[in-house]
Amino acid sequence: MEQQVLRLPAEQLFQKEIDALIAAEKDPIPTGWRMSPRSVRTYICGGKVKGTVITPKYIGHERLVEIAIATLVTDRALLLIGEPGTAKSWLSEHLTAAINGDSTKVIQGTAGTTEEQIRYSWNYAMLIANGPSPEAMLKSPVFHAMETGSIARMEEISRCASEVQDALISILSEKRISVPELSIEVAAKKGFSVIATANTRDKGVNDMSAALKRRFNIVVLPAPANLDAEMEIVRTRVAQLSAGLDLNAALPEDDTVEKVCTIFRELRKGETLDRSQKVKTPSGVLSTAEAISLLCNSMALAGSFGSGIISEADLAAGLQGAVVKDEDKDNVAWKEYLENVMKKRGARWTGLYRACKELNKV
Repeated sequence: MEQQVLRLPAEQLFQKEIDALIAAEKDPIPTGWRMSPRSVRTYICGGKVKGTVITPKYIGHERLVEIAIATLVTDRALLLIGEPGTAKSWLSEHLTAAINGDSTKVIQGTAGTTEEQIRYSWNYAMLIANGPSPEAMLKSPVFHAMETGSIARMEEISRCASEVQDALISILSEKRISVPELSIEVAAKKGFSVIATANTRDKGVNDMSAALKRRFNIVVLPAPANLDAEMEIVRTRVAQLSAGLDLNAALPEDDTVEKVCTIFRELRKGETLDRSQKVKTPSGVLSTAEAISLLCNSMALAGSFGSGIISEADLAAGLQGAVVKDEDKDNVAWKEYLENVMKKRGARWTGLYRACKELNKV
């Protein structure tokens, strides 16, 4: 059955690592947790425990991971903020996988998210037939987390309307949900918390109120500090993602990964890595997550229609789709980058330049 699932949750995908950490545990374990904060850090940042290699899930500032874990030991909720593609959701999922062994209590924030999805709703057929009852109640992931003393995840909280966001205020303050229809009040068990994520690109869409922000401890996840760090993240995630897909292609070589990360970083920052030349920035995000997706798509092209090794043409096709989101603005920025930067970089970049130029019809 697991082989038929497109994407397993983190606690199943890395079950051996989690089991090894739990078996080797020596430190105190907080109420409701499966392992100690130190073991959670090892699971997230990588290490080794009794012969089992723990692969790093988040490559970046380890201190930020420690702050996030320490927040969840207290009674405060955690808010992860950052640019798109800075592994907010990835870190959120793995934190809950390590702490509770269940990362599936998730609310995806959108413009259509309602207050009922934060609290509870009703099976209206049962409600009409028998009136309010526990059996007719449809509990939200937050409600389930409160009952079980575990962690709920709230993705893209700033995409939700303000009144929906504010439904969390009383929950995070009082640690209980009132159900007036049943004349009951459900108190959260020890271990309950919420991890929310917010995208800085969505700032101003539905700004969080000061009252709600005070209920969270905020951790800002930065973009990878340098080219080497970004390349390491991309290599690791491409290997992990492609292992579960039938791409029939070899992993990208370091030179290929370096070219993609270099192009993304320069277009993202608006200047070349050596800071010698300014470039126009396209409208797209060009995040690390998009670089990972681009390389996986290039592997799919190479495996399905090529030799199984990513060619310059496969890479150019991915770059064209990633960079040119707005045909008018982005096409101009991409053409200028090809002619003013990539073309002048010498023989190592010539093949990719020609493939991109042909595809872009410069």
